[in-house]
Amino acid sequence: MEAPSPASHVHDAIRQVRDLQRRVLEAERFTGYSGRSRAFGGTAALIAAVVMSRPGFPRAVEAHLAGWLAVLALAVIGNYSALLYWFFFHPTQKKEMRRLIPTVDAFPPLLVGGLFTLVLIQRGLYNLLFGTWMCLYGLANLSSRRVLPKAIWPLGLFYIGCGTAFLLVPGVSFTSPWGAGLVFFFGEWVGGFIFHYNRRPNAPLSSFFGAGK
Repeated sequence: MEAPSPASHVHDAIRQVRDLQRRVLEAERFTGYSGRSRAFGGTAALIAAVVMSRPGFPRAVEAHLAGWLAVLALAVIGNYSALLYWFFFHPTQKKEMRRLIPTVDAFPPLLVGGLFTLVLIQRGLYNLLFGTWMCLYGLANLSSRRVLPKAIWPLGLFYIGCGTAFLLVPGVSFTSPWGAGLVFFFGEWVGGFIFHYNRRPNAPLSSFFGAGK
């Protein structure tokens, strides 16, 4: 009987290493973000755009800023409530704080976004807010790319691209909410589907809209 060649041993070793890498990546894959909660935030952005574009809504930038801050509050409450529920009550989730590290990775660009928002408001540069928000939110999407689905890459680039356009194209007005509303609606629904199928890879499309975890 012919003995296995050295090359076959090398191929077996490579296959075992790849299998180990795959298992490690699956173990580290973060499934804490709720796809439905993310889509809820996008829906809130679109509804806000509809409300703020109506003739009876005040044209003052302060009113529009309050509207977008309300959208932010709803999105934060919805997403992080779902995250905490997953962490404490999901039947297969280990209660280890290190499992929440991907959420911490997103904080730096979000905090910088908050700082830039304050600076732009102080200087009256409201028309730069949409582009700034989109660019930094895109970076937040990319910050946890090692443990999130690969599809989050193009989504992050989508936000950065839209933000760049909002910053560079003349005529962008903070009191014209439709552009930002549509960008965040589309982006958050796409992100919602990405996160939903990251948690439930083989689930049917109807599961995104139906009951269940």
